[in-house]
Amino acid sequence: MPSLEAEVATLKNEVLYAKAETENVRRRLEQQAEDRGKYAVAQIAKDVLSVADNLRRALDSVPPAAREGNETANTLTVGVEMTERELLSTFERYGIRMVPAQGTRFDPNLHQAMMEVEDTTQPEGTVVVVMQQGYQIHDRLLRPALVGVSKGGPKVPPGEQVDTSA
Repeated sequence: MPSLEAEVATLKNEVLYAKAETENVRRRLEQQAEDRGKYAVAQIAKDVLSVADNLRRALDSVPPAAREGNETANTLTVGVEMTERELLSTFERYGIRMVPAQGTRFDPNLHQAMMEVEDTTQPEGTVVVVMQQGYQIHDRLLRPALVGVSKGGPKVPPGEQVDTSA
């Protein structure tokens, strides 16, 4: 009879393994479905980021002095500002947010260094120029920020944050 008991034990183990594998597959499929829902807008968001860039460029191209006394320029600028705020608010509703860049320590996971800027007043490795804003969707990078990084300033040990309060 020991062979029957051994066979029962083997079959019990196989059932337990099958049950565990089924549970793993179920969890994996749930995670994939959740990810599809979270990141479904990623491709269209990437395409719309250029709209946000152009709105920002338009706003940056109008000097404050040009708005003063020019009702048309002021009204147009206010309209563009409202459009930019609405777009960023829509991004936020879908988990899309700007990557912190200006004044932060360079992070290759979030930033793409385009140049080094000689600046002895800033700790080395500080983002001092943002050429193009980066964005994340939930916890994934959608587009890195294109940045200029300081060199020539005081060295900051790895892992420490840059103190830009000075």
